[in-house]
Amino acid sequence: MDLSATKRRALLKVIVLGDSGVGKTSLMNQYVYKKFSQQYKATIGADFVTKELQVDDKLVTLQIWDTAGQERFQSLGAAFYRGADCCVLVYDVNVLKSFETLNNWHEEFLKQADPVDPDEFPFILLGNKIDVDGGNNRAVSERKALDWCASKGNIPYFETSAKEDYNIDEAFLCVAKIALVSEHELDISYSYFEGISETVSEVEQRGGCAC
Repeated sequence: MDLSATKRRALLKVIVLGDSGVGKTSLMNQYVYKKFSQQYKATIGADFVTKELQVDDKLVTLQIWDTAGQERFQSLGAAFYRGADCCVLVYDVNVLKSFETLNNWHEEFLKQADPVDPDEFPFILLGNKIDVDGGNNRAVSERKALDWCASKGNIPYFETSAKEDYNIDEAFLCVAKIALVSEHELDISYSYFEGISETVSEVEQRGGCAC
């Protein structure tokens, strides 16, 4: 088995959060399948899609989890959030309330996912539906969104349109890059344990297991 090849592959779990109707499912469908539907169908529970992309010399598989925006499904959170490598927060630039609830989603994720270092965990913010009414319907300015990102440790921000396929590839490439940085830091902290487990497996392969 070529260990160097496995080191160049990464599976990253990405959670997409935000209020109902902000376009979470549409963003994912546009990114993965290049499809957009005008029909709105609320996500029940959670679902995921996968997408492979190349980041430098690494083949990255993004496992993107789409969770329901309705309050009644939030209790499902913990099981889906655990083990996440990045959290994508989405709001609708035309709906002020969807922006105002971002703090709740941010806090809820950190509480449920319980990452090792909450201050360093990678988030990214997407302001979706910028195509609506030629931008005349906006309720949240880019400046306001950037200020919010700054208050959360300068998390990256992208304005997107699932309908027009605008800025989506760029946003998810950024997701992959910041998740990889975080994963790389974990690799370093776990390298000692990896060394031990590799030694143990070599002993087992030689039939020297002391069971």
